Amino acid sequence: MTASEMKCKSCGGNSFVQAMDFVNLRPVDKKMAFGSERIFTVCVDCGEVVSIKVKNPEKLIK
Repeated sequence: MTASEMKCKSCGGNSFVQAMDFVNLRPVDKKMAFGSERIFTVCVDCGEVVSIKVKNPEKLIK
C-alpha cells in the first residue's frame, strides 16, 4: 500500500509524514549492538502513528 492509498484509522486523514527516532532499536540480549533506526509513519492531521518499521532489521540478528 502506498502513502497515497493509506487512510488514518483515527481521523480518516490521508496525509502522512515519515520520521525517525533518536534511539536505535537493539536486541535485548546485545546491549552494545548498534541496532537499527525506526521509521514512523505519522498522520499529519491528528498525529496518530500508523506504522513503525525497522530500517535495517538484519542489524537486530547480528
